[in-house]
Amino acid sequence: MGFRLLSDAFKNSEAIPDLYSGTRLGRNLSPPLRWEDPPADTRCFAITCDDPDVPLPLVFTHWVLYNIPPDKRELEAGIPPQALFADGMVQGRNSFWRTAYIGPSPPFGTHRYYFRIYALDQMLEVDTRMTRKRLLKAIEGYVLARAELMGIYTRKP
Repeated sequence: MGFRLLSDAFKNSEAIPDLYSGTRLGRNLSPPLRWEDPPADTRCFAITCDDPDVPLPLVFTHWVLYNIPPDKRELEAGIPPQALFADGMVQGRNSFWRTAYIGPSPPFGTHRYYFRIYALDQMLEVDTRMTRKRLLKAIEGYVLARAELMGIYTRKP
């Protein structure tokens, strides 16, 4: 099958449940994620979540998490809004400049949310102000494999 990213909350290309949204219906919880078959030489993982459908000339970042231990294969729902974790994980900054997951809350219509996981062959230097753009630059040349899970969310009246 190869390296895959999955969630028990939603399937690829399906709706993200309200619970994981940043709307009045949600609780802004990061969804549960799990991954399978990473490369054997993986030293850590990094995860991003972004929305390319914002009406701006940029990709809106909802989440940056990296230095996830190589033996970890899942994240439970609701990763707390903190920068450093006891197991070495580091949470960077989203497009709101917050160190947290921010759930879907499109201003209108239906948007796509891409959760991407990167298997890396080295740990990254700890930077609690890491953004998606800086992360993607930092991992250049160190990505062993990448997997993604896309969910959609529709603005409700």
